[in-house]
Amino acid sequence: MKRTPLPAAPLLAAAVATLALGAAGCSGATNALGGGKPLNAADLKLTPTTAQATGRLGTVNWLLEDEPDSLDLDTQGTSAGRTVLTNVCERLYQLQPDMSVRPFLARKVTRPDPTTLVLRLRDDVTFHDGAKMTADDVLWSLKRHADPDMEQADEFGNVKKMAKTGPHEITVTFKQPDALFTKALAGDAGLVYHRSQVQAAGKDFGTPGRDDACSGPYELKSWKSGDSLTIRRYDGYWGSKPLTRQVVFRWASDSAFVNALTTGAADGGYAESPNTAAALAGRKGLSEHYGPSTASLALIPTERGGLKDPAIRRALSLALDRTGIAASGYGGLVQPWATPVGSGAWGYAKPAFAAAQHKLNATAPERPDAAGLARARKLVKEAGAPAEPIVIGTDASQGRTVIANAVRAALQRIGLAGVIKTVPTAQFEEFYSSPQARSEIDVLVGDWYISKSDPMGFYDNALSDSPNNWVGFKSRSYDSTVRQAMRTLDDGARARLAVQVQKEFADAAVWIPVAQVPAVLVLKDGLTGPPASQAHLYYPWAAELGTEPGSAPAPAHQPPGKD
Repeated sequence: MKRTPLPAAPLLAAAVATLALGAAGCSGATNALGGGKPLNAADLKLTPTTAQATGRLGTVNWLLEDEPDSLDLDTQGTSAGRTVLTNVCERLYQLQPDMSVRPFLARKVTRPDPTTLVLRLRDDVTFHDGAKMTADDVLWSLKRHADPDMEQADEFGNVKKMAKTGPHEITVTFKQPDALFTKALAGDAGLVYHRSQVQAAGKDFGTPGRDDACSGPYELKSWKSGDSLTIRRYDGYWGSKPLTRQVVFRWASDSAFVNALTTGAADGGYAESPNTAAALAGRKGLSEHYGPSTASLALIPTERGGLKDPAIRRALSLALDRTGIAASGYGGLVQPWATPVGSGAWGYAKPAFAAAQHKLNATAPERPDAAGLARARKLVKEAGAPAEPIVIGTDASQGRTVIANAVRAALQRIGLAGVIKTVPTAQFEEFYSSPQARSEIDVLVGDWYISKSDPMGFYDNALSDSPNNWVGFKSRSYDSTVRQAMRTLDDGARARLAVQVQKEFADAAVWIPVAQVPAVLVLKDGLTGPPASQAHLYYPWAAELGTEPGSAPAPAHQPPGKD
């Protein structure tokens, strides 16, 4: 499983230093970036798509929150790179706007037995240089992803063999049944490249000035480092013709992102930071669309041991003011949540996961009440208070600062002491990867998303032998159920196992969930079409961007051009 941190929210005004959550009247707090209407995430309707576009566009200006580090996602997998490249490169499976997956460049998929996956490939696909996609290209791409030096290598740990078994056929053999492999093929592990182009570029593949080696509805036309990146419709595309001819990407963060959209200098963008999205809510001339995402916020106990006792962790969860965090830390755009993955992970069996989520709400109340605080104090009394204050690790970003203050306030409510350790953002990121960096904190204010639309793409983090199981949670029943779920190919049966797993995870409070974070799409009035969900990282959203029926606005500062 890959856990990708969300962008840090911008620094709040000086008043945040004295903020103590839990006081009455914290809801409806203004956003640090200014503007925007007060939001309540519980009232937001998460919809996977926007209305279908009918009108064509010439050039559209699109915002990213960062410039891509690389367009080779095997070496540098970032949200910015995926947002661009998903329109240019295609995968064997495709993540849909509703977060389900289906075969894509693999025309048909069969399983002769539980450990064999046969991919029958499309024979009508051409790369942007005109060459036909072959089984050799697909096999080479899969083996490149599986290379131990590449970011997707862990997705292939259960693969025994990959081979070309026909002119348009690849067969994958597993050591044991693998329920999540096809979902990985809808992510970066399923990207298909033209082998000869990648080999010719060598280490420069994915850098400015190099071709894309892909087969998608758009091709890379230019990348001016530090300025802009342009993709243009590929006229030889094997599938449906995109409505928009060209997309020019530029990048801005925080207030610059807000200003570019507000002034009309940009036509749209996916707002990765909840604070940016909240600042744009209700702005004249813009529409904001909220979709399901796997992203979430949670408190992650560390090896240091201040929260080693599950009773203390449960007590902290009961005392935490999640509603106050959502309002004061994230402009009302995150929703109090009882599990460590957002609802976008429900790529199948949605009713089962929604019902289980509802039952878990009692373990992570939106606001602490008298009964919950009484239970929390009893848990602390029976377990015995930690000898030292609990150290909360954060950086100075708005959201994390608010959460850290909320944790300290919650600890005080149940008779415990907490201190906040604030470090620079670059140093904060080391907490995720370095036990040494975590050695001075007891709990990390964490935020991230997972790439798979399956809750089981997350819960292997708490296996007894997982390097992400910092607190040392050990349970034979948990380990056994997780591994059984990973081998269960039937979605209904796997969902039942996943519900068992998440309940045991919640009962032990391995991590302390705080909120889910929706995907947010911001569009200039008159534009529509792209998915609003997290699928925009893996689905060709630009190909569906166009104008609303009866509307044909000219994109900002760019003539429509010939269609």
